[in-house]
Amino acid sequence: MNDEIVGALRPGLLAALLAAMVACASPPPKTAKPLQAEPPPPKPVDPSYDWRGLLPAPFGSYLKEVPLALHEVLLFRDDAAGASSPDDAECYGTDAAAPRFVGGTPDEYLLCFKQDRLARIRASVSVSTEQAPEIFATACALWLKNAASSSQSAAPAANSAAPGSAAPGIAAPNSAPQNTTACEGQDGTVHFTGRLGDAPAAAPASDATAADTPVSIVLDGTADPKTPSE
Repeated sequence: MNDEIVGALRPGLLAALLAAMVACASPPPKTAKPLQAEPPPPKPVDPSYDWRGLLPAPFGSYLKEVPLALHEVLLFRDDAAGASSPDDAECYGTDAAAPRFVGGTPDEYLLCFKQDRLARIRASVSVSTEQAPEIFATACALWLKNAASSSQSAAPAANSAAPGSAAPGIAAPNSAPQNTTACEGQDGTVHFTGRLGDAPAAAPASDATAADTPVSIVLDGTADPKTPSE
């Protein structure tokens, strides 16, 4: 009787044993790899970081051609360091709000004319001291990038320029900011000088703890050669 029971159970035991062996030999199910989050796209730069937005008219334009209501401003201090002096220039402020610059409304926005032609633009805006270095670095990188593009596009037109060199009269700009407080370059016929903070000679000691820091720029331009003169 016991032999009959064992014989009846033997096929089931063999099947169970075989199933256990197959289960041990089968590889464990693969776990799905977690999807890697794609890095966010770079944040677009505010258009006001481009100093071209400060130009109401091309350099060399006559005072009467500037489409702004202006009033004369008398200056009693030296021009920003690093910028050439526009001899005998007369500077004007605008009666309307100044165009935005590096995300804010300028505290100072002056248009300076030499021999009745636009020769210089000055603008300065106060920004949070905590955010000022990042704002200035972003602006400077954009200015130098645009200057490099301008230099490269002008080079093919200069037949006398050697391959890989900048066009005559156009300084080859650096690809990165020169330092953390100054930014200077040449973009076509416009020379720009940016500064983070006040000029060293004029900055009082308390400025280091001020809530706001000025970001300023001086644009010096020449008349377009195609512009007729009087």
